[in-house]
Amino acid sequence: MAQSDFLRPPMKARKKKKKKRESVSDEQGQQNGTRNELLQDPFEVLGPDLLMTILSYVDARSVALSLLVSRSWYAVASSDRLWNSKCMELWLGKAHIPRLARTRSFSRLAAYSLSIMDGKRTRIMREDLCAHAWQFHFNKEAPIYWRNLDPYWQGSHPLMRRYFHPDGSQTADPDDRVWGGHECCFSTVTSFIGDGEIREHYVRINRWPRMFVSRNEDWSWKMSNHFTSYSSIADADKDSGTGPL
Repeated sequence: MAQSDFLRPPMKARKKKKKKRESVSDEQGQQNGTRNELLQDPFEVLGPDLLMTILSYVDARSVALSLLVSRSWYAVASSDRLWNSKCMELWLGKAHIPRLARTRSFSRLAAYSLSIMDGKRTRIMREDLCAHAWQFHFNKEAPIYWRNLDPYWQGSHPLMRRYFHPDGSQTADPDDRVWGGHECCFSTVTSFIGDGEIREHYVRINRWPRMFVSRNEDWSWKMSNHFTSYSSIADADKDSGTGPL
């Protein structure tokens, strides 16, 4: 027997070793195949219709980020069908929807973005004042005589309302117990520091103390001073929207 035969492992061991190498090779092949599948573009794997369905369950911010993936993704992720449902979700429970968002010339993606920006706006415009009816009541610092006439303090309903008009006038309901016509004009005052930064902003009604403006989470408006308070009444069902263009 040749000396090389003594150095070679038995046939059974060689077959076992070969089988092990083939098993490792197959396992690596499966891993590479799985990795290649994971690296495939979901758009190519799923197709536009299924991808659209998946994105409809994803939050708006994530959908907006997917716009940057590719042109194919952008075509799906920017569709009006997808963003119309996102707009409906955003507007649900909001007191006022901006007029720009209702404009048909804008895509639903643009309408969503405009709605977000308008919801953060704290500078009230004349169009905002005129677009809504306003609940009105006296604050605790007001004279007791006026509070005794105010349904807000007496616990009765409905509360008093005020209405602003484009000509700069203000009116109330005919049966208003405290309205005497003395609050008949209004103006919005805004001063700037520079670069569009607002220094102060308020609404003045006749010669009453200035009314400072704030915005609620439901996009409704509030105006108040130490004497009176105004709150805009929800009107989100207006098809044309509200506020300035």
